[in-house]
Amino acid sequence: MNLWNSTSARSTAYILLAFAPIFSLTACHKTDFPQYAADYREYAYVTNGGSGTVSIFDVVNLRLDRELAVGKNPVAVAVNPARNEVYVVNSGVEGAMGSVSVINAAGNTLADTIPVHKRPLSIEVDATGDLAYVTNSGSNTVSVLDLKSRREVAQIATGEEPVSARLSLDGKTLVVANRKSGSVSIVNLTAQANRTVRAVFTGCPGASDAVILPDSSKTFIACSTGHQIMAISLSQPGKKDKPQTDRLEALLDVGHGPVHLALKPDGGELFVSNSLSDSISEVVTSTDDVGGTYTMGASPVRGLVTSDNSLLYVGNLQSQEVTVYAIDDGKRKGSIHVGDGPSALAFSTAGHLLFVIDARSGDVAVVRTSSNSLFTLLPAGRNPNAIAVKSFKVQ
Repeated sequence: MNLWNSTSARSTAYILLAFAPIFSLTACHKTDFPQYAADYREYAYVTNGGSGTVSIFDVVNLRLDRELAVGKNPVAVAVNPARNEVYVVNSGVEGAMGSVSVINAAGNTLADTIPVHKRPLSIEVDATGDLAYVTNSGSNTVSVLDLKSRREVAQIATGEEPVSARLSLDGKTLVVANRKSGSVSIVNLTAQANRTVRAVFTGCPGASDAVILPDSSKTFIACSTGHQIMAISLSQPGKKDKPQTDRLEALLDVGHGPVHLALKPDGGELFVSNSLSDSISEVVTSTDDVGGTYTMGASPVRGLVTSDNSLLYVGNLQSQEVTVYAIDDGKRKGSIHVGDGPSALAFSTAGHLLFVIDARSGDVAVVRTSSNSLFTLLPAGRNPNAIAVKSFKVQ
């Protein structure tokens, strides 16, 4: 089967994914890039599913630092907000157990490997940096990892084929999207509940991606094999005039093949990547209203909003373009030519650079956000699919 031309594969390709020379920095003005302190370090970690490696890029000097061998078929990556560690989810081979590789960011070396279960696909690290939640799509569970002891401490049963999990900012709720069963599991993480599933919602075919509002009051889930997203009001026990149970608010009609949700940092709006309609839909989160649908490029699969809530960048998998959408103006601002198959996006810590994973050309496009122009292309491994950025100071 041709993965990129298959309708069903296109609708979930972002889950299976997220060579030019390096140009001289002397052609750029100093104001184009931050002035870094001598003890400052920043790296971008790119998982290469076909190579079993992670490409580690030095963001300060814009060069490849090294390519580090991890497990088989790495598909996701996350950073620890409290410690200099990076976690890579290795999906493994069919029928076998997967694992999570622990990278020491200070030296960019492999520190440990944590066994999980069949076909892990995503990882979510809590705000304390002590726990992580890994969806095991082949085992219908979520592994709870103690990151200090680097071991699994619990499993949470979910629906069929959990593919993503999101933590609320208050740390009390985990939302799990179960693709095969088309359902959403709401997990109670309070000490009293002991990680029990407190609600299950069905009717979301191909449930794939989820976001939770900053105030932890509501979650939205993309139903990727249909044309809707699900809005669920989350319970807030003990809070006066707040819902005491989880409840379905609405099923919102968007475009076909909604595979990714990009939430504004202020939580006021979210943007749905409709992979089969070549469009994005804008949703007002407070009212569950679809404000409009706008044409992007060919097969949009990932969106990313700037920290000031002004711009949305959209990776269009079946093209070589990232589309720029001006949120306040409600229109396309332009597009940026990158590599082939842009599928995952991440900003540098300062926000002056946008990194774009090009799944088919096997490289990383570096875009200057001040001018929305391509700065360079950096070589990655085979089938790059996900990215995370970690910055810190050397002790």
